[in-house]
This record gives sequence, structure tokens and C-alpha cells, in this order.
Amino acid sequence: MSSHDHSHKPRVAVVFGGRSSEHAISVVTAGAVLRAIDREKYEVLPIGITSEGRWALTADEPERMAIEDRRLPNVAELADSDTGGVLLPLDPGSREVTVTEPGQVPKALGEVDVVFPVLHGPYGEDGTLQGLLELSGVPYVGAGVLSSAVGMDKEYMKRVFTSFGLPVGPYAVIRPREWRQDPAAVRKRIVDFAGDHGWPLFVKPSRAGSSMGITKVDGLAGLDEAIEEARRHDPKIIVESLLRGREIECGVLEFEDGPRASVPAEIPPVSAHDFYDFEAKYIDSANGIVPAPLTEEQTARVRELAVRAFDAVSGEGLARADFFLCEDGEFVINEINTMPGFTPISMYPRMWEETGIGYAELVDRLIQAALRRETGLR
Repeated sequence: MSSHDHSHKPRVAVVFGGRSSEHAISVVTAGAVLRAIDREKYEVLPIGITSEGRWALTADEPERMAIEDRRLPNVAELADSDTGGVLLPLDPGSREVTVTEPGQVPKALGEVDVVFPVLHGPYGEDGTLQGLLELSGVPYVGAGVLSSAVGMDKEYMKRVFTSFGLPVGPYAVIRPREWRQDPAAVRKRIVDFAGDHGWPLFVKPSRAGSSMGITKVDGLAGLDEAIEEARRHDPKIIVESLLRGREIECGVLEFEDGPRASVPAEIPPVSAHDFYDFEAKYIDSANGIVPAPLTEEQTARVRELAVRAFDAVSGEGLARADFFLCEDGEFVINEINTMPGFTPISMYPRMWEETGIGYAELVDRLIQAALRRETGLR
């Protein structure tokens, strides 16, 4: 059963959870995607990856995958206790998924036509899962190996943007060996950086998302603690200066004739939070303004920059580009997310809905684009 065989309903494996600190948000995203997939058109196979990295069949019960009463869902609670681990084939000639149990012959689950990976963060959004799917020869939704890796690493993302002439803000990088061997030299370098660009600074894990592990630092006194907090998520740290201005986001979706940008959104300041952190995004649900109140020229400019950013990182499928509209009227790109949040309150689907593509159609377009695309060099 190949992706070119139209005599059956394509089988979509929705893969979610994972080993990153964004595990719960991935589960929430998967719940929304499972609700939206047209069951008349597709067969669905939900596969969760536990926080420890075990692949497991899960119940197809999206209602259990939401944040309720500030409680975050996880794969372990959803996993089918009657089955063992789930294995993808490493033979590009086969798309047969199997389940293993200790002391038992592996059981075939049938073939998968396309994977919809909704993992966020390392071990899922960073090219690792994409590499596994390339080895397996299974088409998948979203960015490829390189694009995913570049989009996950804030340092190299900024280096790529700069090389393509996109405007980025001032930043410094703290590599693991530097902090281990000479923390005093690192502190001096960051203080010098603050001397050039001013306090406060934002200390972030270089390869994490959903605002995990970020600290706003107002001076040297809080620097070590902020670095250690970021290091809980990633040994490599990025330090960014404060950009004063408005937070603007823009969605990018790949069509058959190339990528297009959605109407942009604005993330207003959240009064109860120092910045747009995890709690503001997912627990207290900061409401973005869609479309963003921008001039026609500003809207056209940010949409153009979003598509340029998508092309710069060799994007595929979808992405969300995040910008600051600075006080001087210029846009600066902060980052690109190659698997943006797909939760019911996420900005990416909201922006596309305002642009004219509803949630279910968005999911369908992404699956269809993945089915058309071959794995391998392209």
C-alpha cells in the first residue's frame, strides 16, 4: 500500500508526547488534531511517546488530552496498557508498524501512509524524528531534517536569518564547555554584552520552546541562577537583549505553488506576567489579537518577511514566524517555529482561520501535502 494507492483510506499516524519539556503541550495539540481529522477520509492511528521515550499505542480519546483545572495531560495516562512498544520499520520498502511485548511475537498493526508528528522541542521537532521517518521511507507532515534542526536551535536559526539578510536582534551564546570551564569569563562577556545593549536580558535554552526555562534578568545578581534554570532544559544557552516594541506573529503554509503567509496576529502584554511565558501562553491563555492592528504596509511587510524566513530555513508544510515591531517602525525576527502549537487556543490555526482556512481544512491540507511529497533528498 503506497501513498500513490488511492483505493483505500490513507492511514495517518498522529505521533505526540515525547521526551522534551513540552510533552504536555504536544499531547494537547494531538487532541485537537485528532478531533479535526476527517474520519470519513482517513484512518487514524494515535501513537504516544512517553516522557521516557517509549512509543505506545494510545486511546483515540481526544477529550482526555486537554489541560483541565491547570492539570497537564501526559502520554503515560493515555497509553494502552495491553500493548507493548510500537516500532516503525527501518526498511524504506515497508511501512508496516508493529507492536512488541516481552516474550511475544511482534504483532503487525498494518501500514502507515503518513505520519503527522505534533511533537514540540528536542527529540521530535529538532530533526531527530524526521530523520527516523526518512530512514523508514514514511512521508510526514512538516519540515525536513535540516529545517527542523535549524528551527530548533536559536543560535543557528539567527545565523541563517542573518546570512539571508533578515533582521535579528542582538544575542550572545553560552556553550556548555565555556560555562563548565570558565564561568567567570562567561559572566564578564555577558556583562559586557549588557553594557552594549542594556539590561534586562533574557536568558534562554537554545533548543527549547513554549517559553520553557526562560528568565528575565535585570542585573548580574540573577545571572547564574538564570543560566542554571535554562541549563535544566538545554546545556547550550542563548542570551538576548530586550527589544522594545510589539510582538507580532505570522503563519506560513505551503501550497502547491509555494508558501503563503496568513494575516498576522499581535500578542498583547499580559498584565499578570513579566513576559509571554509558559503560564501566559497555555494556562492563563493570553488572547492574541487577530488580525493584528497594523497598517497595510506593515501587514504586507511582515507577511513578506515570514515567507522569506520560511524559505531561509528550507521550510516545508507549515511554520509560524515571530517578530518584534520595534519602536523605530522596523520588524526584527525573533524565531521561526517549524511545528507551531496546534492547541485550540494556538495562534497559528487562529491566524489561518482569519485568513480563510478553518482548522479541519488546515489539517487536511497538511496531510495531503505530506502524501504528495516523497521522502529523501528534495
